[in-house]
Amino acid sequence: MHLRVPRPRSLAGQLFAMQAVLIAVVVAGYALFTYISDRGQAQDAAGRQARAVSLAIADSPSVLEAIGSPDPTARLQPYAVRVMRDTDVDFVTIMDPEGIRWTHPDPGQIGRPFRGHIERAQRGQTLTETYTGTLGPSVRAVTPVLDDGRVVGLVSAGIKVEEISKRAQEQLTALLGVAAGALLLGAVGTYVINARLRRHTHGMNADELSRMHDYHQAALHAVREGLLMLDGQYRVALINDGGRELLGVAGDVVGASVADLGLPAQLTGALLASEPRVDEVHLTDRRVLVVNTSPVSGGERRGTVVTLRDVTELQSLMGELNSERGFTQALRSQAHEAANRLHTVVSLIELGRAEEAVDFATAELELAQALTDQVVAAVSEPVLAALLLGKTAQANERGVELVVSRESRLDDGLLPPSLPARDLVTILGNLVDNAVDAAQGRVPSRVTVAAYTEAARGGEVSGTVPAAGGGG
Repeated sequence: MHLRVPRPRSLAGQLFAMQAVLIAVVVAGYALFTYISDRGQAQDAAGRQARAVSLAIADSPSVLEAIGSPDPTARLQPYAVRVMRDTDVDFVTIMDPEGIRWTHPDPGQIGRPFRGHIERAQRGQTLTETYTGTLGPSVRAVTPVLDDGRVVGLVSAGIKVEEISKRAQEQLTALLGVAAGALLLGAVGTYVINARLRRHTHGMNADELSRMHDYHQAALHAVREGLLMLDGQYRVALINDGGRELLGVAGDVVGASVADLGLPAQLTGALLASEPRVDEVHLTDRRVLVVNTSPVSGGERRGTVVTLRDVTELQSLMGELNSERGFTQALRSQAHEAANRLHTVVSLIELGRAEEAVDFATAELELAQALTDQVVAAVSEPVLAALLLGKTAQANERGVELVVSRESRLDDGLLPPSLPARDLVTILGNLVDNAVDAAQGRVPSRVTVAAYTEAARGGEVSGTVPAAGGGG
């Protein structure tokens, strides 16, 4: 049984969840604040409405006339009912100065004392309060009815708190609808934005992106090859240490155009080309570079990735390899020639011709010594002398006579410090090989080597390796 560990949510998913929660909290907080604010505003509006109705009733001449009649209730009760219906209040109570009701929405309450505070109204002032009366909690206003400055009655108009809450709930329902629409719109917008972000981040989470960045930086500094990334306008977007070294640029070049880097014209043209380049060789002031370019596209051109390889060192290694190979072939030729001579001497001894074997061996030794003396006399530089001796045996094996010119003068210690023996061996070995190849098959076949120094040129090494058939 394999237990699958759930993969961490992607960065886009995390942002979507955070944004959705944030939008929900903001909308819910706004809805709560608006509900509380609207409820307070509804209570204030109810108080103002009740005050206006009570003042209008108290100022009505018909009310003052009905108070002075023998039966105020008979005239005021129908009037109060009409006012309640027309002004959308829950009760209108008209009472005498002592608070005994003349009118009430419940006729059974007529003649009973008013439940509420009337002291200020009895002193000729209007008051507004929230009080629990016979109809339940209500916001009410109590206003005196004045006749020449004398309080002859009291008027109270009110709206039940339950009705106020109902009005606030209606507003809250509309508000919740708007909030739900805002939340839905925000969620859709957030999903669209995060879907785009998910495509750009390839569904990776924050830890994966951070780890990928660390790998990216480590790889850039670890790779010895030059890496250069250009944006769509051929500006440097990224360059690693190897690229700086191979191109010979210093400082902060990120954001600079390729044309402003001071590179050779051909190399600049290759970097600015829209088509890919494969293993193109370009020269700088100090290096030979192999350039590869590859465009980065995702429906549109986004930039170019450039890799740079330094083949200067590679060519040097190839030269060393060719020199070592030449030495190996020369040793093989010498070993083959020595084996043939040894077999000849052994065969003569086995045939009982010891004197002829001694004469043959002595002659071969004298010939080999004479060749060695000739080469060393002309070129006493040990490395070059060894090379020429090996090349002589190798040329003889191929039917070509290799001769060191009498004009050659290259004594030990004359090589300038700027020209290592390794480089000179590579150059001279290649020249001799080419000359032997050209002379092979001609009659007679001879290659003459001349090597000497020219003091007039500061110790420079000069030489010729003419290849000719017919004794040239």
